Amino acid sequence: MSELGLNTISFAGRAASSAQFKTLYAEGMALVEETASYLDGQGRAASKVLPRMASVLYAAESMRLTTRLMQMASWLLLQRAVNNGEMTRDQVLSEKSKVRLDSFNVDRHAPGWLDLPESFRDLVERSLRLQNRVALLDREIYRPSEDPMPHDNENSVQAQLNLLKTAFNTN
Repeated sequence: MSELGLNTISFAGRAASSAQFKTLYAEGMALVEETASYLDGQGRAASKVLPRMASVLYAAESMRLTTRLMQMASWLLLQRAVNNGEMTRDQVLSEKSKVRLDSFNVDRHAPGWLDLPESFRDLVERSLRLQNRVALLDREIYRPSEDPMPHDNENSVQAQLNLLKTAFNTN
């Protein structure tokens, strides 16, 4: 590998092992606990008095919410294992294939959605935002490696600018 290739910085790789990841991890695990507590307590009581359509929707959405959070928690635990040296990247890639971060969206226009408890809808929204953050980090860390080397007619500064444009989706 040339000297130029050794100077390429992986921002996602650094973010995945930084204090930012620790914050994301803590936020994710706290949301899992908060949701479990809500669904077993206040949410269970609230679901018993919902209109029929909202009750059915609550049951479906609570399953989606739980699944979404478990998938994110699995990803966060795998990434923490890599960061702590407990698993290799290849081991994580094998296990990560079982984790789905790109599904379980919500139809906010479904009949009964506005009848759902506001605290439940808030948990759903927060889980979707967290899912998006985790999925973005996952794509940045684990996407197939592209040739970071500039072409012969391209200088190293331009190559880095192009990588930044790609990372931040700018034109």
